[in-house]
Amino acid sequence: MNHVFALTVLLCCCALLFGCHATQANESHPVPESDLWLTYKGGDGPGAGKHIVLLAAEQEYRTEQALPMLARTLAKHHGFDCTVLFLTNEDGLVDVTGESPIKEDGVYNNVPGMEHLAKADAFIWCSRFLKLTDEDADHLYNYFDSGKPIIALRTANHGLRGTKPYLVNDKKVSLGEMLGGAFMGHHGGWKREATSGIVIKENAKHPILTGIGEDDVWGTTDVYRCHKEDHVPADCTALLLGQPMKTLERDAPANEKKQPLPIAWTKTWTGNQGKASPILHFTMGSAKDFENEGVRRVTINGVYWGLGMADQIKPDSDMSIVGEYQPLKDGFNYEKLGVYPRPASDFR
Repeated sequence: MNHVFALTVLLCCCALLFGCHATQANESHPVPESDLWLTYKGGDGPGAGKHIVLLAAEQEYRTEQALPMLARTLAKHHGFDCTVLFLTNEDGLVDVTGESPIKEDGVYNNVPGMEHLAKADAFIWCSRFLKLTDEDADHLYNYFDSGKPIIALRTANHGLRGTKPYLVNDKKVSLGEMLGGAFMGHHGGWKREATSGIVIKENAKHPILTGIGEDDVWGTTDVYRCHKEDHVPADCTALLLGQPMKTLERDAPANEKKQPLPIAWTKTWTGNQGKASPILHFTMGSAKDFENEGVRRVTINGVYWGLGMADQIKPDSDMSIVGEYQPLKDGFNYEKLGVYPRPASDFR
């Protein structure tokens, strides 16, 4: 009897031990912690077990503040594991104040952790004129070929310059071709005219627009012109038009001299592996824009849609900001704006 009791105790201990190990494994994040990037473990929610990589690597719109906030929201309210990658300097500090674009031969932007794109289920991307090493470009282009979703924000359509070309079947592919639009100029007044989103009625039932009503999408960034015509290409589905406003105030009247142009659309992209990637390109996305719940909702709904989880998009899902969020203003006058190199941990 004593032997049976001892064996029972041993088996129970083993079960507890292996159970603890299994729990720890389930609770682990797919990317190791580092001083060079931020990781957020997802809680309960539809996104549990899925991993999003967010790239904040532009110099004007303070996405080094916006994307950590978005990652916190995605992790806490929606369950996704998130990793935020940054533009850094040689000291390993998040630094958007360097030369852009880099002109010197043999000098490249540094974005630690690009290899973790291989572990991503979805990619939220905002970069501007990045000059990547060939190795880092390969990590990015392998993701472009993966068939996984891309949510491209604001400057992503001019997100690279000086980086080796992206080739599909040995043919150069521009970011504009891949995303369905390229930056062609400021249609709205740069730093003078805010943007009010207009839902395109014929596509109002698209899953990404769930919970989005008239006047819900608004931000202080101006409307980009991304197409020679006033509409998206035939392989894209336009979701929102952007109406330039007369000032940057929330209650400003529309600038009726300027017609609304597309600011959010979807398409699919097929790269070298023959896999179709769902793409949402949303040309809003500054840190100040993300103070608006509608901007957050469109972006997060885009993640669900891209992952084939459209049936789990709810019009009343929680899009509230997690943690303190006081974004700085857009611009390049870094000293005046209070922008300086800082550890990634400062943005947590």
